Amino acid sequence: MTYSGAVKVGGPASVHELADLMISKVAVGGMDNNAYLLRCRATGEQLLIDAAAEPATLLSLIGDDSIASVVTTHRHGDHWQALAEVVAATGARTYAGRYDAEGIPVPTDVLVEDGDTITVGRVELTARHLTGHTPGSIALVYDDPQGAPHLFTGDCLFPGGIGNTHQDPEAFASLLDDVETKLFDRLPDETWVYPGHGNDTTLGAERPHLPEWRARGW
Repeated sequence: MTYSGAVKVGGPASVHELADLMISKVAVGGMDNNAYLLRCRATGEQLLIDAAAEPATLLSLIGDDSIASVVTTHRHGDHWQALAEVVAATGARTYAGRYDAEGIPVPTDVLVEDGDTITVGRVELTARHLTGHTPGSIALVYDDPQGAPHLFTGDCLFPGGIGNTHQDPEAFASLLDDVETKLFDRLPDETWVYPGHGNDTTLGAERPHLPEWRARGW
């Protein structure tokens, strides 16, 4: 089945099969959060991005092979409601942006800086620190050596715009600047974007609208 990235709460996961990585996307919780399970095809090691809600759903997705790591993209509560239960069940290492970790009520084992590398088996993810939605949000880039890059953006980039900056002009400018310079300026149009809520997109689909977003201020 062709991967579309369209999932709904209570429905099955959608699986994106890459040459070296399997990406399973599932929607959980009352705010329709996306969680992503990444599995290295060479080693079987797994990493979860955002233990957002419904620990039973996430643990079922993870399965008997467990996970080595869980990355929380930012401090907002809808992205870590299941974190304590998932960590207790799996013993996974926890990762979060250095400037958001204090707002996450589960201890962070690894504080992530801009440009840091997080591994899952033989696959490497590069963290990008994006300021504005929260002080320490991170996006993760998988630069697939056999295809287009894949980008996990948390709540910093969605189809149709950047994340909520609560009508704060300074926060909006900061987030849009970071998204432009650290994501759009560095990655090609075919980059697949996996957001924290809702459907996927590509940088190419969103790039023409950057001036429109800046003009409207949200």
